[in-house]
Amino acid sequence: RAPRIAVAHARLKHGDPCPESGCEGRWYGQRREPALLVRVTGVAPLAAQVYELERLRCGLCGTVLTAEPPAGVGETKCDETAAAMIALLKYGCGLPFHRIARLEKALAIPLPAATQWEVVQQAAARLTPAFAELAEQAAEGSVLYNDDTTMRILNFTEEARTEALPPGARADRTGVFTSGLVAETAHGPIALFKTGPCHAGEHLAEVLDRREAPDPPIQMSDGLSRNKPGDHPTQAASCLPHARRKYVDVANAFPDEVAFVLKTLREVFRTDQQARRKGLSPPDRLLLHQQESAPRMQALEDWMASQFAEHTVEPHSGLGQAISYMQNHWQKLTLFRRVAGAPIDNNICERILKKAILHRKNALFYRTLNGARVGDLFMSLIHTAELHQIEPFDYLVTLQRHVATVALDPSAWMPWNYTEALARAEAAAANEAEAPPD
Repeated sequence: RAPRIAVAHARLKHGDPCPESGCEGRWYGQRREPALLVRVTGVAPLAAQVYELERLRCGLCGTVLTAEPPAGVGETKCDETAAAMIALLKYGCGLPFHRIARLEKALAIPLPAATQWEVVQQAAARLTPAFAELAEQAAEGSVLYNDDTTMRILNFTEEARTEALPPGARADRTGVFTSGLVAETAHGPIALFKTGPCHAGEHLAEVLDRREAPDPPIQMSDGLSRNKPGDHPTQAASCLPHARRKYVDVANAFPDEVAFVLKTLREVFRTDQQARRKGLSPPDRLLLHQQESAPRMQALEDWMASQFAEHTVEPHSGLGQAISYMQNHWQKLTLFRRVAGAPIDNNICERILKKAILHRKNALFYRTLNGARVGDLFMSLIHTAELHQIEPFDYLVTLQRHVATVALDPSAWMPWNYTEALARAEAAAANEAEAPPD
């Protein structure tokens, strides 16, 4: 949101007579249609100011007095905006600390990577209540999407791994993953990240341990068993594009058969896109799929059965394996035909995992488990704010500047309602400032 600066005309103003010869009209301001001039300037992501505080020394007793810093400067070297900017560059845009340090050095404002880490680590401690509240609210979601991607923790000690392992997991597990979870709640989507030895299903189970709603949620994932949330009951749905990709992989070997499958699924996706474009409610969307998609999916199911029954496809071939995968997961792949609100894809979760993949591509690893937890916290807050079309930088700064208030009632400081809480806090501060002293 670039600031707007009103520029008045140098000679004329609203209501002045027209200077044109023979014209008796008057000038009227066009407030709704001003001429726009955009001026873009380059600035450093992190700026610094050095305050030279005058020092006075008594020539007789030797007492030294130092000038007071200007009001509002603060006592810490890096303020809330610096912490928010470093976190946004690192965990939102995928810039490693050493690249940020190189950029700042080129701008004559050196900021070592170790200093950046200290700043975001301290900020993460202040943001923990908001992060925990996101997990509490995500547990009550009606639809939960989950998936994971591989990650690396450089200094992952045996003690840290044992501590991070979920209950019942094998002690010799060696993998490290970042799992992503998106919850559709009454307030909108919530994104959560967790990095460690646990799989996506174990992360989901940990979130569902907090659930109080009696109805089981809809859970969307791919067909891997590790995405299941343990013993927690859910209405399981599988990703239809994931099953589609298995046909795309063998399109060159089986062009005619794959063309039929892709054409059938294309119409199903178009129906779902039509429902989204029209903003249909979950029951209306379900009715539309039952009218348009159900016959197409039934034709696809009959076609798959006939391929094996008539021995036209070898079960162990690429096409046979694609058909077997779809048949084995058919009930979960077609949940959208039976349950209102059931999605047909896991795209939203795969998109949020791109933040973790971008971090892995650029930074290669987290140094410690603690570093991974800091990254998970910032990625969760940043991406949830983005899902609500809220500027993450402004949100992170606001949370840090009202730490005590956020800790008392974090539910009032979520991305979808924090502006209201901020307005109340600012009004209370203004009233307190205007109140007469006792």
